[in-house]
Amino acid sequence: MTGEIEADEVEAAPLEQVLLPRFDVSDTIARESDAGADAAWQALLDVDLIALGRSRPLVGILGAARAAPELVARVARGRGMPPRPETLSLRAMAGGTEPGDGDWVLLGERPREIALGLVGRFWRPVIEYRRVAPGDFAGFAEPGWAKTVYALSAVPLPGGRSQLRGTMRTATTDLRARRSFRRYWTLGVGSGAHLLVAALLEAGAHAAAA
Repeated sequence: MTGEIEADEVEAAPLEQVLLPRFDVSDTIARESDAGADAAWQALLDVDLIALGRSRPLVGILGAARAAPELVARVARGRGMPPRPETLSLRAMAGGTEPGDGDWVLLGERPREIALGLVGRFWRPVIEYRRVAPGDFAGFAEPGWAKTVYALSAVPLPGGRSQLRGTMRTATTDLRARRSFRRYWTLGVGSGAHLLVAALLEAGAHAAAA
């Protein structure tokens, strides 16, 4: 799939490594749960992201702050406010209906492992997205863009416990995009993304053990 990973290694390698072996930034977070891997994984998939934002003010603020410029631009163009879902799970994040609407795309799925992808110019005040089919994501190299993989998994641990893991990995397609993305990431965006994923994993681990 990548041209750098042997066929027998692809199956064992984490999805983010298969899809984006070369990258500019990467952040991996892990949280342990007293529940088994299957239960923890299902609990993670079932976390309501909207309820999570309401229960953790900082998470809600971070998400709202990033979405605000896009919502303002949408209204200014006469498109109105998008409908707000009552709930939102990880699986529901993938599969938007409008090309280029910024929805995450399901890139790959295995037992207790999933990878979502997004292509955009994330450093712009109003993000410009590029719709890329899942099969074209790994090889997409058009200049001026950044590709992000959001991979989640559940790993069994001794004693019937488990570990939930989340990896955010981004690669840019040329030097100019790389410089723009690195400025964007280092100006607090990386820390905010870390907090959001950590909150998601903690919610899944807690729900599984309840």
